[in-house]
Amino acid sequence: MSNEQVPSRSYGIERQMQVYLAGLQGQKPTLPVSAEELERSANAQMSDEARGYLGGMADTMQANRAAFSHWSIVPRMLRGVAQRDLSVSILGQRFPAPILLAPIGVLGILHPEGESAVARAAASQGIPQILSTVSSHSMEEVAQQLGATPHWFQLYWSRDPELNASFVQRAERAGYSAIVVTLDTLMLSWREQDIQNAYLPFLLGQGLSNYLSDPVFRKSLAQPPEEDTFSAIRRFIDIFLNPALTWDDLATLRKTTKLPILLKGIMHPEDANKALDYGADGIIVSNHGGRQVGGGRAALDALPEIAQVVQNRIPVLFDSGIRRGPDIIKALSLGAQAVLLGRPYAWGLALNGEEGVREVLLNLLADLDLTLALSGHTTPKQLDRPTLVRSSTL
Repeated sequence: MSNEQVPSRSYGIERQMQVYLAGLQGQKPTLPVSAEELERSANAQMSDEARGYLGGMADTMQANRAAFSHWSIVPRMLRGVAQRDLSVSILGQRFPAPILLAPIGVLGILHPEGESAVARAAASQGIPQILSTVSSHSMEEVAQQLGATPHWFQLYWSRDPELNASFVQRAERAGYSAIVVTLDTLMLSWREQDIQNAYLPFLLGQGLSNYLSDPVFRKSLAQPPEEDTFSAIRRFIDIFLNPALTWDDLATLRKTTKLPILLKGIMHPEDANKALDYGADGIIVSNHGGRQVGGGRAALDALPEIAQVVQNRIPVLFDSGIRRGPDIIKALSLGAQAVLLGRPYAWGLALNGEEGVREVLLNLLADLDLTLALSGHTTPKQLDRPTLVRSSTL
């Protein structure tokens, strides 16, 4: 599904009829349909530690969500929307919808099958997955589950250049088609819930699959991690965070791979210009889902300014706060080519593993398809700034 034409589907009607016909047999959706109920149900099932880790800065998360309410979609009528095509082309690959699964680390704390379950659900719908460096399953295992479905690898840029190069080269060999460098996690923020719970999953050896399976990382240890887990964890802690990074370091990463490099965490127009100057292949506007900077600006508020700077020279993707189809419409209208879905699929995973993720995706695709049609559009390409008005002007 990399370059060939992706057939169009009526996701909305298909999903509606699937649900309604099942209703005739007395069956209702196994997961809550609304994002708010989905979150509440997942939180009730998670441990305090997992719930706190998946959460973030309450004020920044609230700002992310509130930003969507500042914009309203203006529907247009009688525009012939019977046939729709949600597919988009990004970096030479065609995706069935403008949705990728965001990199979320340590998914094993939500469900034993973690990223592998997510990969199988994503592959069932052809939705690309971006795998976190700190995954509970190795990049090779997850790639195997994804098969031909496009997948990207997210890199936490450590203090060990040799290890960074090894991760990137492993990702290339495993079929990952882009590298996503997260810029906003040079150190961990003051996460009140994690502090209250005195919980950091890495100290328990969780989320370290890519490290413990890496030959460079293993070579740096006096004993194999199977024999001395504590020393392996200590080595990870010593190298994981790298606050000394600068823009000039991007040249070093570029030498290690021919894959496209996207920079995740861009929130300022001047940083978007820097990304262009330093040869980035794409930008992801993101505030880490509100998990890094307390009192931070809503990611959606930063999107139009960054899109204006980039002027379609490279892809601009959006992350942080997506919950429903209308959210995607708004992000695309404000300049994104695609969005990253984060917590909703994690909630689905926590509630029902692979099937939970698949149900979340089916509902989101249906909502996007129907909202696109009802707003008078047939493809994501038709969405632009005039699709929206500031809510205060209505």
